[in-house]
Amino acid sequence: MITLQEAFNIVTSDLPLTGIETIDFRLANGRVLAEDIFSDIDMPPFDKSAVDGYACRRADIGSPMRLLEVIAAGKSPEMVIEEGCCSKIMTGAMLPENADCVVMVEQTIESETVVTITDQKTKNNIAHRAEDLKKGALVIPKSTLLHPQHIAVLASVGAVGIDVYKKARICIFSTGDELVEPEVEPGKSQIRNSNGCQLVSQAARMGAAVVYGGIIPDDEEITRKKLFEAFREYDVIILSGGISMGDFDFVPKILNELQVDLMFRSIAVQPGKPTVFGRTGNKFVFALPGNPVSSFNIFEILARPFIYRLMGHPWKPLILRLPLTIDFNRKGTERHGFVPATIQDDGSVQPLAYNGSAHINALINAHALMSIPLGVATIQKGELVDVRLI
Repeated sequence: MITLQEAFNIVTSDLPLTGIETIDFRLANGRVLAEDIFSDIDMPPFDKSAVDGYACRRADIGSPMRLLEVIAAGKSPEMVIEEGCCSKIMTGAMLPENADCVVMVEQTIESETVVTITDQKTKNNIAHRAEDLKKGALVIPKSTLLHPQHIAVLASVGAVGIDVYKKARICIFSTGDELVEPEVEPGKSQIRNSNGCQLVSQAARMGAAVVYGGIIPDDEEITRKKLFEAFREYDVIILSGGISMGDFDFVPKILNELQVDLMFRSIAVQPGKPTVFGRTGNKFVFALPGNPVSSFNIFEILARPFIYRLMGHPWKPLILRLPLTIDFNRKGTERHGFVPATIQDDGSVQPLAYNGSAHINALINAHALMSIPLGVATIQKGELVDVRLI
């Protein structure tokens, strides 16, 4: 049994990348950049007004000024601001030549062609050329996981065809004769398969190209065939169940037969101890515990950073250090524990009622997983604990 940190180091080290493809930037939300993006223009591209008002010379605001023109956004000024003159200007419009300030409409009175300033304490109200970004400057670095705000920036610099890392191709299986698909009414000694759809959803929300391979029965030959075919087609295989010490837990044996190097088979995590990670060439397998909370936790803690790194992004979870609402106690301390928890309005952490790794309903209201380090049995109310958002 290895530590969580040792397992994390293994699944995030010496990984191949998935390859690169060029896509339309409009389709890039959730993808990972495979190139640096530079600005092709200054931003702003010209001196512009930051308010609706009157562009003038600051030296003239103590006296009435003659109105020259109205400058709308997108229109180039036609007149130069001379002594005693101003031009009405809209927010975002190009500043006319010689103007060194813009007085807000609220600070003026306009009467026909004459403008009088009623409050001479005015800011410049000018957004200067290139004050946000200079042409040629790095805008978004390679390996960035793209979100809607990045799409807006890509649009602003004309980066319409961008290089991104290809999606990791993932096949997800569940194992066990006791499982039936969700649309089937379980018979005696059967349960609905929740792990399959849960893991597919977890992988899909990362932007991976995920396929559900179905339920593999407790049959050694079928298991061998399914895994052999999946290794030929996919980058990553994720299974749940079939990896403990039971008579029908064939997965580790078959992986050995398929010449998969099993890099670990047990980690000091609760829940999630019987977790297998292996590699053959540039193909990988995660075999997760069959209990749904265990499979959920291990995916979030290990599979998620692993998959993101395959796709070029060095993802790390957002971990908050917050005070505990109650005294917390546990019996075993030989494993790193993770408990479903909610974050209260006051910023404190409330562990949820949790009956063990089969208690999937405990995750329904969870905002986070509360971390309990190795060797820690008791945490007092008010003590700070690490929580990772889920």
